[in-house]
Amino acid sequence: MDDGPLVEDFGRRIGRAMGWPPIAGRLAGVLMLSPDPMTLSELQVRLGASKGSTSEMTRLLIANGTVERVKVPGVRQAGYVWRDDAWSGCLQHQLTQTEQLLELARTALEQGVDMPEAQQARLRDMYTYYDFMVRQLRCLLDEYRQLARG
Repeated sequence: MDDGPLVEDFGRRIGRAMGWPPIAGRLAGVLMLSPDPMTLSELQVRLGASKGSTSEMTRLLIANGTVERVKVPGVRQAGYVWRDDAWSGCLQHQLTQTEQLLELARTALEQGVDMPEAQQARLRDMYTYYDFMVRQLRCLLDEYRQLARG
């Protein structure tokens, strides 16, 4: 099967939706469809990208919870694989980011007590929004993990 068109579609769609460069979306597609771990060199060749760009994009996908670095027996280079729990990892990453923004909102609210009411209202709205999002993302993550266990 020629996965080239599908990988290109990943590059456009996931890249755009996640705010990633298209190469990160293509890398996600390559690793998701690969039956085996791939080394940085193999990914570089497959993507037609520089070593630096490929390395940077693997770090981005690792940080986003979808890819992991693994030891491949008999191979000196590390391998990269699509995580079996990639979608949980992705949702966990979103939750972690949102928790960080909730902490910012909490701090800003405390520091803004002497601001005019209009600014305090904006800070309260920010806090309310991120508090709501954290609670919802926690529920979604729990629900998805239960669903994924099947």
